[in-house]
Amino acid sequence: MTDPSDRSEPAEPISAAGSSGGRPVVRLRPKAEARAIRHGFPWVYADELVLDRRTQALTPGTLATLEDAERRPLATVTVNPASKIVARVLDRDPAAIIDRGWIAARIGRALELRARLYDQPFYRLVHAEADGLPGVVIDRFGAAAVIQPNAAWAETLLPEIAAALAEATGVTAIVKNGTGRSRGLEGLAEETALLAGQIDGPIPVPMNGATYMADLLGGQKTGLFYDQRPNHAFAARLARGARVLDVFSHVGGFALAALAGGAAHALAVDASAPALDLARQGAAAGGMAERFETRQGDAFDTLDALAAEGARFDLAICDPPAFAPAKPALEAGLRAYERVALKAAGLVAPGGYLILCSCSHAADLASFRNASARGIGRAGRRGQLIHTGFAGPDHPMLPQLAESAYLKALAFRLDG
Repeated sequence: MTDPSDRSEPAEPISAAGSSGGRPVVRLRPKAEARAIRHGFPWVYADELVLDRRTQALTPGTLATLEDAERRPLATVTVNPASKIVARVLDRDPAAIIDRGWIAARIGRALELRARLYDQPFYRLVHAEADGLPGVVIDRFGAAAVIQPNAAWAETLLPEIAAALAEATGVTAIVKNGTGRSRGLEGLAEETALLAGQIDGPIPVPMNGATYMADLLGGQKTGLFYDQRPNHAFAARLARGARVLDVFSHVGGFALAALAGGAAHALAVDASAPALDLARQGAAAGGMAERFETRQGDAFDTLDALAAEGARFDLAICDPPAFAPAKPALEAGLRAYERVALKAAGLVAPGGYLILCSCSHAADLASFRNASARGIGRAGRRGQLIHTGFAGPDHPMLPQLAESAYLKALAFRLDG
């Protein structure tokens, strides 16, 4: 593995074996929509590309020139014949050189945006296709960063990505988080590794007046979910003097932000004991431990138990994992969101607030809103929708790619 502190000359760009320094060419089928690629859509699906024996023999992550059906060059792409997304657009210049300098330029552009948005270096630095690095996610935690190489090309060029990241940001510790559904779809193995530097334990992250503890080596995903930052802030505005319930809390999520906003008490519920331990550490670091409580267990079972106990909250938040990660799971996922809304609405005091979240890109906003409203109605409650939230600006959306706008948060005020 290349040491990210190495300041040597950029590596040679990847090329196909036996290409004499040239690049293989892959071609769209006649019925494929070349105009979408020209207008910025970043993916080519397997049924849109000519998959002859030569193309199928390409090593996953190979760089190629994409042509339309009339053999006109369209873009520089990375090819993975084993993936449903068989080609990803790296550069609309068909002659682009993909090396450390190219990667550094993309990271530098992403860094410029985040530096304008945030006073401290805690944010999502690279948001995959929306930042021009398909399949690459980088979260920054001060002097440390976590890279998720979720596409074959990024796995192959990971040493160059890490080196460019260190050069652009000055981070001294870099973690590879190679877990998650996306890597499986690319045919990549799961692996978490420390690529550079040293990490001695959870890293304190200041956000919305609270302190969160991020476990970069053993936590879920990159250790913290930055995407909810603006929704945490909105919830904190509703939390002054309130009794707060935070279900699917992870490392304290909404609960710690609510306490920082003046909540009287917050109960965090999660199935993960290590995540709740980090949440308690965060509460202690923020001087909130006396107002903070945790309960480990299945979310649905815990909601039922709280109802049986007659518990009531002025503000309840449910931020579950993706119930509908893909279209085949959409119907079941929407039923699960409706069930969450039903159970949580019954725990909200009259005139209180309920915030429901979805990170399922397969469930669009309208479908999620309808499922949430059905659940609230089934609970015998009437809700005013007072706010709709999305991911923060460090998670930009690529307008041509609906999947990049995955996070939705709905805030309701419930009557008696």
